Amino acid sequence: MSPISTDDLHRIFKNLDKNNNGLVCIHELYHLLDKIGIHTTLEEIEKLVGKTSLDYIDFYFFYDAMVKEKIAEQQSDDDHNLMDDLFKAFKVFDINGDGYISCEELQSVLLRLGLLDKSSGQDCREMIHVYDKNSDGVLDFEEFKNMMSVPISTSDSEI
Repeated sequence: MSPISTDDLHRIFKNLDKNNNGLVCIHELYHLLDKIGIHTTLEEIEKLVGKTSLDYIDFYFFYDAMVKEKIAEQQSDDDHNLMDDLFKAFKVFDINGDGYISCEELQSVLLRLGLLDKSSGQDCREMIHVYDKNSDGVLDFEEFKNMMSVPISTSDSEI
């Protein structure tokens, strides 16, 4: 579930349950979240929890949901960073800045990178053709993104 064990979570719950009634009220939860850097309002917590206090089982599921939300946020940040990197790579290939990668631009960049020999103009046309979904002879960003997301496979003879 998370880096915190159920024993740790139980100890946290007991420390939050100041009056030992087996419940953690929204105010106590609010102060805990604030201390660990999750800034929210009492209203948001109450809306999320759906009541004014949590027993241990509710607290456990609340914590589990918070961890899953944090993981989802991290994944969203990672996806955003990947898109930024892909767009930067696209701009390297889009030499004239028109929003498309032509065969000539692809060939020029691959030659500069030493990934293509000068006689491979047809190879670039074929590479573009494979991912050119609208058959306009160039790659837009979406087509480039699709091309870059295809996993590279190696055959046994290449290994």
